[in-house]
Amino acid sequence: MNSFGNHFRITTFGESHGVAIGCIIDGVPSGLGVNEEYIQTALDKRKPGQNLYATARREDDKVQILSGVFNGVSTGASIALIIYNKNQESSDYENIKELFRPGHADFTYFKKYGIRDYRGGGRSSARETAVRVAAGAIAQKFLNILDIKVQSGVCSIGDIEGENFDFDFARTSEIFALDRDIEELQKEKILEIKKEHDSIGGAVIVEVLNMPVGLGEPLYEKLDAKLADALMGINGVKAVEIGEGVNASKLKGSQNNDQIDKRGFLTNHSGGILGGISSGQNLKLKVHFKPTPSIFKEQKTVTINDEERAFFLKGRHDPCIAVRGSVVANAMVCLVLADMVILNISSKVENIKKVYS
Repeated sequence: MNSFGNHFRITTFGESHGVAIGCIIDGVPSGLGVNEEYIQTALDKRKPGQNLYATARREDDKVQILSGVFNGVSTGASIALIIYNKNQESSDYENIKELFRPGHADFTYFKKYGIRDYRGGGRSSARETAVRVAAGAIAQKFLNILDIKVQSGVCSIGDIEGENFDFDFARTSEIFALDRDIEELQKEKILEIKKEHDSIGGAVIVEVLNMPVGLGEPLYEKLDAKLADALMGINGVKAVEIGEGVNASKLKGSQNNDQIDKRGFLTNHSGGILGGISSGQNLKLKVHFKPTPSIFKEQKTVTINDEERAFFLKGRHDPCIAVRGSVVANAMVCLVLADMVILNISSKVENIKKVYS
């Protein structure tokens, strides 16, 4: 199951320490301006090795368009993207080739497939998310036609949580911090944890502006369900909140309902989605990332032969996956919305008549 989406659909391939990673994107209408430079801008936000707050693995993440684009414009054919891996150090993983790393997918992958690809986690590695970001950039280009703007940033690192969010500031921050008043504290926290050879969790906020009414289906393709599906599918995500999120379970109906007058909704506790369909308000989502399971402390585990072992991990890993995860979350929301925009065209007979009249 390597595909995501229905009408705007991606299929990804590749492993962390393989030759390359890449994806096929189906459903991009012809006539959309697409070039490698635009996609690269998104990838550069996510690429590793840029500062002290990310893994030391250095990858240029240079994207190459193989098909589906001619003279800078999409042709309507499948768009194929590839990113070659350049900085693999598989020898870092020799000491764990028969071990299951706590917190990783090693155990479940081995039990499911009977194969132990120990080189950085193989297919389960977050390295694969680079191509989701590349595809998400094309999805955002498509959403630009409707002036739909997706933006994201880090709202908390551990227990250091912001209150005053500025998405413009987040775009300039090394850790994509939304609150400039606590950015330094969050940076210090990451470096403190890193010196302890440990890792820290974090949370990301994604907001979507200029949402149209009507995206999402009433039952099995609910917008909130598809967003949760997409975001929970990102490596390390353990919870997704929409609107009030978990706080809604503590409220009364009179507190949680978004009342309406002639001007529109008076509040946005729903996060912009009612009955699985967008209400036209801004989408508001919060994505919670667990601490990076790759830590440099002695840990207990077992081998593939069920022998108990103590081990120290080697390699290069993010001290906080929420930082670069915010870029991936942004991309996945773009992919969901692009898919839903195309799906919504068929919701009314008059829409179909406009296309074929």
